[in-house]
Amino acid sequence: MTGRFARASLVALLATLGFTVPAPASAATAAATSCYGGAVTVHYGDAIDFGPYRTTSRCVDINMRVTGGTSDFVKACVKFATTGVCNRWTRVDRSWTTVATDVLDGSRFTVLIGVPLEGDSATVQIAF
Repeated sequence: MTGRFARASLVALLATLGFTVPAPASAATAAATSCYGGAVTVHYGDAIDFGPYRTTSRCVDINMRVTGGTSDFVKACVKFATTGVCNRWTRVDRSWTTVATDVLDGSRFTVLIGVPLEGDSATVQIAF
């Protein structure tokens, strides 16, 4: 038995025995997992300027999301070491949001974070 027939036979046997077999991951799922799987978690309140970090081949972009705290969203900007200037302020909520696109591997950067009201806190993840 080779190829799909062997896999189908194995899946049928395991199902008969009461086991479940997960479907193979798609290329998009694998890419997302590798990018987000390398995310760092930071806490607004510990600092407002995080890094420096270096971009990796895991992600083409720099992505962020809020994962906890009292704020539903933050404003963030990426400051690359080569320019020292914020690229643009972007609203980041609890979904992954791109804050810098098409970054070169090995680029050094920091992330500045602000929240909408004083006294709020936020835990965010940064994937790069």
